[in-house]
Amino acid sequence: MEIIYTIHARQQIKERKVEQIWVDETIKSPDITQQNGYKYYAVKKLNGKTLKVVFVREKYIKVITAYFIK
Repeated sequence: MEIIYTIHARQQIKERKVEQIWVDETIKSPDITQQNGYKYYAVKKLNGKTLKVVFVREKYIKVITAYFIK
């Protein structure tokens, strides 16, 4: 399934120094996935940090934001 990024997501991952490949990997192979309404939350440990990606599923996956959690 194609992964696209909102303008907000692109800005946030750049500011937070999150690599796009990490976001893609978290969506495709998460350690944990949760759903709240229409939003999905994928979580994955990468390089000693935990990345959380918020996205929605439509005809494609639309990334809303991504950030590291403690």
